[in-house]
Amino acid sequence: WARGPIFKFAFLVMVLGLLRHLVLTLAGVFQALHRAGDKNIPYKVVFRTTLDWLFPFKKMSTNRPLYSIISVIFHIGLILVPIFLLPHVLLWKRGLGFGWPSIPHALADVLTLVTVAAAIGLIIGRLGHTEARRISRAQDILLPVLLLVPFISGFLAMHPASNPIDYTAVMLVHVMSANLIFILIPFTKLGHIILIPATQLISEVAWHFPAESGDDVAKALKKENMPI
Repeated sequence: WARGPIFKFAFLVMVLGLLRHLVLTLAGVFQALHRAGDKNIPYKVVFRTTLDWLFPFKKMSTNRPLYSIISVIFHIGLILVPIFLLPHVLLWKRGLGFGWPSIPHALADVLTLVTVAAAIGLIIGRLGHTEARRISRAQDILLPVLLLVPFISGFLAMHPASNPIDYTAVMLVHVMSANLIFILIPFTKLGHIILIPATQLISEVAWHFPAESGDDVAKALKKENMPI
């Protein structure tokens, strides 16, 4: 039940939700390009900036370097383990008819434990830092906690000798927590894992306002005769 109908429903919600984000994003980009006063978009700069955000090694030393390193490690584990764990690859192969190389079990164990430790570090880093705590929303704390559940339950399921809980119960928690994460991806900041490559293009295009935008804003605010 959890791996069948509920999984299909959750996966469908995730795919349709992300497609909606993608369509709205592309529509916004084309609309912005059409209205832009400056049509010369520096696509090479956008591509390079996107890579800098995807692999933010240069930014790690500028602002809370330890927290930044933990965040990068967490994201790496969050992507690699679910996609390249052998049991997951076999499930995708059974459902899609094709698969891809998997990582060794020993490496998967290490990545799982490191990801769990990184998630705990992120939570402590947010709650223990005054400025970070002030700007944090509830989901900034709750999402790492939720993401811990499938990692911990999956690790226990893969090591039944060390698992004090019934295997079926652990697997139910593992699958249902993963299903919940699938459903939440389009509606929370988890979607940035999929959508971040488009972020820099949107930001760049958004700044290329039509030439008359400043006058329109001044008129809307009834301050067209006031100095800037």
